[in-house]
Amino acid sequence: MPINVAVIGAGSWGTTVAALAAVNTPTILWSRRPELAAQINDAHVNGDYLPSFVLPEQLRATSSLEEAVSHADVLVMAVPSHGYRDVASKAAQYLRPWVPIVTLTKGLERSSRKRMSEVTSDEMPGHPVAVLTGPNLAKEILGGQPAASVVAIDDEVIAAELQRIFSRPSLRIYTNPDVVGCEVGGVVKNVIAIASGMAEGMGFGDNTRATLITRGLAEMTRLGLAMGGHAITFSGLAGIGDLIATCSSSQSRNNTVGKQLGQGKSIDEALASTNMVAEGVKSCPSVLDLARRHGVEMPITEQVVGVCHHGRTAADALGALMQRSRKSELD
Repeated sequence: MPINVAVIGAGSWGTTVAALAAVNTPTILWSRRPELAAQINDAHVNGDYLPSFVLPEQLRATSSLEEAVSHADVLVMAVPSHGYRDVASKAAQYLRPWVPIVTLTKGLERSSRKRMSEVTSDEMPGHPVAVLTGPNLAKEILGGQPAASVVAIDDEVIAAELQRIFSRPSLRIYTNPDVVGCEVGGVVKNVIAIASGMAEGMGFGDNTRATLITRGLAEMTRLGLAMGGHAITFSGLAGIGDLIATCSSSQSRNNTVGKQLGQGKSIDEALASTNMVAEGVKSCPSVLDLARRHGVEMPITEQVVGVCHHGRTAADALGALMQRSRKSELD
């Protein structure tokens, strides 16, 4: 019997994951807008987010949440963090018992500071929850460039089946039981990418980027360990791998927003320039809240919050980081 996959959310990454799965198993993609679902079915293209790519003919789309969810054997959630709980609550009405849920969202819920796996468990209790993460620039993966990702869940049987569903000849899927660490990595890397983009927008080069990546990794690891993650996770694809890709690529929406901030644009102007969600902007205050709750120092995150939410300039933020007291790298 084939495994039926439903992907909820037809943004760039949700569409890409649906396209990957559709080649391996029957897959349906839910779009909130009927016209986009019709375009995917009729023209095999997502003109809003991936206009240059032809999608597999096997992939079907629908604007009916009931149609997408009710027959799913695996449910994939690709909804931005600010709308995640609402969509999960609605999808839960149609979900059959014990269906595994895979979350793609690299963010935190602002009101509760919960990771998306925790929000999923709130709204869909009794379902195994996995996380698919890593250096996942959608256009490169959909274009067939060699890459790798991680599926995190502490059930080896489910992990192996998800590994099969999402693997392609150009995409290696690794398994990892550390859900907490993988999620923390996916959240924090977006915040550091904003800082990296700000430095690029100010005209700084590779030394500055490398400094922000390595010190950002230190922040990510400190918070992840404090929350129960495993140290080795942060030296893998969900940690340093995702961090490098997001901090270095012009395809990264968080890096792009940061670059515009570094060029002197306001946060409203930077966000208005893209039709995609920059999760780091929404998540950075929650990351800082978690850091303070766990007694973890995260100076880069603190400065990103200042620029994105409190009117601080990128130049002032960089100055504050460079003027911090002298420390050991091991602290």
